[in-house]
Amino acid sequence: MTENPSTPVERADALRALHKSGDPLVLPNAWDAGSARAVVAAGFAAVATSSAAVAESLGYADGEDTPVEEMFAAVARMVRAVPVPVTADLERGYGLRPAELVERMLAAGVVGCNLEDSDPRTGALYDAEEQADLLAAVRAAADTAGVPLVLNARIDLYLRGAGDPAGRTAEAIRRGQLYRAAGADCVYPIFLAEPEGIAELVSAVPVPVNVGFKPGGPSLAELAALGVSRVSFGPGPYRVSQARIAGLLDAVRSGANPYA
Repeated sequence: MTENPSTPVERADALRALHKSGDPLVLPNAWDAGSARAVVAAGFAAVATSSAAVAESLGYADGEDTPVEEMFAAVARMVRAVPVPVTADLERGYGLRPAELVERMLAAGVVGCNLEDSDPRTGALYDAEEQADLLAAVRAAADTAGVPLVLNARIDLYLRGAGDPAGRTAEAIRRGQLYRAAGADCVYPIFLAEPEGIAELVSAVPVPVNVGFKPGGPSLAELAALGVSRVSFGPGPYRVSQARIAGLLDAVRSGANPYA
């Protein structure tokens, strides 16, 4: 893998190569240039954004409430701040046509993205075939642009509590296989935390699996042993940072030394 890859193709290839079953790419998601730099300074090999954290840091709600220009401007600032590949959480693409979505990604300098298969505003799941068509169109646009963007296809069944729980993993596998065939590089069954379900998905879908780290869920070592290739922390780091800032401000208000 290229050290500090400089071209978009090199960065995309480097990001893809970091997805290894049993040795997952760990992504404590960032929300601005400062947090992106902190991720790299801590030794992580790539930076991922969190749409919820970016939105809240800009004064908006998650769920595609952030104006697309502001979201991409925030992402571009993170890209400029770090020498490693950056992948962006782009919800479901902010209503952009696939070619324009790819154009904006490349203009911002990101080489990967998350795309979710439910409506960010209503929570309703899209048909798997419709989502596969979207992924295929984004892949085709990236191919036309000559950059092998890393597409992380989010599967929202567990997040949305959709369908019969007994059949949820089977449907997640079906969606993962469809998304892989459409050109996804990775699948992300967000909110799946059950070890048996994770292992089943890893075994059945021939593409790296991304799992979200959850308090009380499997540890990083346990996720690695299950064959996970990527672990995301989502808005968690942002929420922890905000809680610590709130504690500091409480200390200031009470007259205590906030730096003690």
